This record gives sequence, C-alpha cells and structure tokens, in this order.
Amino acid sequence: MSVVDVLLPQSGMGMQDGEIVSWLKSVGDTVEKDEVIVEVESAKVTVEVVAPVSGELIEILAEEGAVIEVRDTIARIKEL
Repeated sequence: MSVVDVLLPQSGMGMQDGEIVSWLKSVGDTVEKDEVIVEVESAKVTVEVVAPVSGELIEILAEEGAVIEVRDTIARIKEL
C-alpha cells in the first residue's frame, strides 16, 4: 500500500493558484479513482479535483478558504 499525493491541477494556461471552496470528502472516507473530492475556485471558475487513485483519504493539507499554488499537495490518499 502506498500513499499518493493529490496535487492542485492547472486547469487553464493562466491558472497559478486556486482557493479551496469545499471538500466533498473527509479524512477517513473511501474514495474511488476519478471521483470528485474537492472544489477549487480560480479566476471565478470552479474546478473539480478528482482522486488520482482509489483508497482512503488520510490527510487534508489545505483547509477550505486556503489559497494554494498549482501543483502543491492538497491531500493524501492511501491506496487500498
């Protein structure tokens, strides 16, 4: 079992950061690959970030309201 970082993706050419709007999953929740786990707002556009792997959400590193740089780690998932 490995731990996989969830990174804030770059959804547009000019996107440099995004604000965490709403976590749809909590620590301890099981997630499926490609399931939406968090909504991020950038330049007034809401972006859905999906789980890169199936597993358990073990850590949230960016709380709602935080502004995060593109490609920064926002959460960690333990593969099951």
